[in-house]
Amino acid sequence: MPTATPISATAGELDAVAFDADGLVPAIVQEQGTGQVLMMAWMNEDALRRTLETGRTWFWSRSRQEYWCKGETSGDRQYVREAYYDCDMDVLLFVVEQEGQGACHTGERSCFFRAFGGGAEPGRV
Repeated sequence: MPTATPISATAGELDAVAFDADGLVPAIVQEQGTGQVLMMAWMNEDALRRTLETGRTWFWSRSRQEYWCKGETSGDRQYVREAYYDCDMDVLLFVVEQEGQGACHTGERSCFFRAFGGGAEPGRV
C-alpha cells in the first residue's frame, strides 16, 4: 500500500507561484513510472500547501467551492512523489503514485481518454 510523503518547498518557491485573478493555478497530475497524464485540476494556495504538506493531492473545486482530496470518496488516491512548477510559475505538475482504478471520475485511468479524430462522442461525461 502506498504511503504519503510530504514534499518540502521554500517560502520563496511558494510565494513565486503565479495564481490567476481567481487565486487558482492549473495542476497537472502525471503517473509515476508510465508518464501518462492522468488529470488536470485547479489549486489555490491552500490546496497547494495541503498537497505538499500531506503528500496527497488536494484541489479546489470551482463548481462546489470547496477543497477535495483525490480519492477520499472513490478510493482512487494519489500519492505525490515529485512536484514541479513551470518556467512562468503559473502551472504545476505533480508526479504521483496512483492507487485504485485511476484518476478519472468516469472510471478511465486518465481523464484524457478521448482523442480528436478518434470517433469519441464529444461532450461532458
